[in-house]
Amino acid sequence: MSTRTARFGVSSQRVIVVMGVAGTGKTTVGRRLAEALGLPYAEGDAFHPAANVAKMSAGTPLDDADRGPWLDAIGVWIRDRAGRGGGVVAASCLKRAYRDRLRTAAPEVVFVHLTGERALIGERMAARTGHFMPTTLLDSQFATLEPLQADESGVAVDVAGSPEEITERALAALRRL
Repeated sequence: MSTRTARFGVSSQRVIVVMGVAGTGKTTVGRRLAEALGLPYAEGDAFHPAANVAKMSAGTPLDDADRGPWLDAIGVWIRDRAGRGGGVVAASCLKRAYRDRLRTAAPEVVFVHLTGERALIGERMAARTGHFMPTTLLDSQFATLEPLQADESGVAVDVAGSPEEITERALAALRRL
């Protein structure tokens, strides 16, 4: 275990998936967690095929068939990182079936579910620039969301507060696993 991961009490062999609806801060918190833990970070949006990005940019929600290749690509990254010291990836993983699919890549996957009030998330989503996901898709994200269940390895972390506060809550919750 590296000095940083030992300091934070989180296994360096785990792959942490920062999940949640659009606008919860998956990228920001994911990067901060990776930095705090001394682990590599991957942006889940980078694994989307161009057709998925075009579909979402046009305001059309993805369906399960669209998400299959994306989940498989993230699964390859997870499998690779699980064998080489762990990592952090941001990916919505809104349904249990998506999380189950990623868990087949490596047994040490743990989820950090960023949660919050729809109004707060909508405000944050509307304020961001340069992202392909329009605010109009937020309701479809909430409709699709299946929160972590008791038998899933993971923690729920409220997104109220600053990125630093959210990251500290996530680290504290991960230490308790």
